[in-house]
Amino acid sequence: MLIRSWDRGDEQEWREWLAGRDFGLLAANNPDGGPLLVPTHFLLAGAEILLHLAAPNPLFAAVRADPRVTLAVTDDYAFAPGTWRATGVPTSYYASVQFDCTAEVLDGAAEKADILNRQLAHFQPETPDRRVVPGEEPFGHLLSGIRGLRLTVRQARAKFKYDDKAPVEHQAAAAERLAERGAAGDAGARAQLLRRHARRTAVPPVAD
Repeated sequence: MLIRSWDRGDEQEWREWLAGRDFGLLAANNPDGGPLLVPTHFLLAGAEILLHLAAPNPLFAAVRADPRVTLAVTDDYAFAPGTWRATGVPTSYYASVQFDCTAEVLDGAAEKADILNRQLAHFQPETPDRRVVPGEEPFGHLLSGIRGLRLTVRQARAKFKYDDKAPVEHQAAAAERLAERGAAGDAGARAQLLRRHARRTAVPPVAD
């Protein structure tokens, strides 16, 4: 992913943006050639990402052959026609965070139960009594059907492509065009345009 200096996101920015976003595309190197892509929910825990997949998923063979993987999360995208922009050139607005990771396959019952319980606490907090215990009903016997993955993050790259190189008044105008159009995805892209616009136009504090 090409990241220009004006649309690079820092860690605080991408972590705040990722809050509430926990579905992405996991890419591994297929031993048979070409990338292997798996859409999946995940749990970001500090410098680790935890998830589980069905045991027959071909991604596990790929990871055992080459543990280098990338998880990408992309959202708040919209098309901006050239008529909206001073250059006359159309573009895409989007936010994307990509994690370059080293993957470890977890196949022990206790390890898999731990991942599931942490995911349940995140995705289903309304049922804290629902726990996965190896060998116990109602879920313990299902652990053999899955494998866990622990992804250790080597690098995180974030891009917020919202016309930050354009004059601030053009950026604000594009946000209003998105509001007028109101197509699917426009509200999210507009929110990011306005947020980035506010960062650019914020008055720095005056030193005492």
